Amino acid sequence: MQLTDKVVVVTGGARGIGRAIASAFADRGARVALVDLNPADLETAKAEFSRAGVDVRTYAANVAREEQVVEALDNIVADLGRLDVMVNNAGIIKDGLLIKAKNGAVTGKMGLEQWQAVIDVNLTGVFLCGREAAERMVRLGHGGLIINISSISKCGNAGQTNYSAAKAGVTAMAVVWAKELARYGIRAAAIAPGFTRTDLLSGMPQEMLDKVTAPVPLKRLALPEEIGHTAVFIAENDYFTGRSIDVDGGLRL
Repeated sequence: MQLTDKVVVVTGGARGIGRAIASAFADRGARVALVDLNPADLETAKAEFSRAGVDVRTYAANVAREEQVVEALDNIVADLGRLDVMVNNAGIIKDGLLIKAKNGAVTGKMGLEQWQAVIDVNLTGVFLCGREAAERMVRLGHGGLIINISSISKCGNAGQTNYSAAKAGVTAMAVVWAKELARYGIRAAAIAPGFTRTDLLSGMPQEMLDKVTAPVPLKRLALPEEIGHTAVFIAENDYFTGRSIDVDGGLRL
């Protein structure tokens, strides 16, 4: 895919990995639409892109709410005239052990709210955005690409029953969509980042960061820009579909 003037939508695009992905596509001449839950974060991101000479469009929406996803994508197509790449990046974490026990007595367990909140955003949100993007790509007749942002946790990470299940699910959905949507000229793929230098991790004490990076063969966190580079590679390689790229510095959970 040649990216100049293509329309790229990035959910969770106002911060972190999402913003880095949006910036990578903008650097290739794409027109970028940021979708995020927080209007204030969207305004901050828009101002930063503007200072860099990049015009981006912003749309506030909760990806777990069907009507908001439909409205956002309708508005994007109405404003920009097309939809070429959908990057499903929005996600949350609510970590916790399945159960906690001491001396044979259960003292705590992952609550249903913890489970459901993560599944709603990280799995159902990707389903809704992928489905609605595919519908518009088919109607517009230009083909397209859907990229789901998974995680190294798709392999199973202690304390992340909810998150790991969702990230394994979005990887599987990319495989399914690649098979189902190829007839319409639509590709689908996933990226599974390892531990990445986002605001959440950057705010950790150095001792905790050292523990996180110790098992990584490259001995460092990924940079958000490296995830953005991977997304651009997938977009520009028209023979890449139905697969996930692990960008984890060689770490295996």
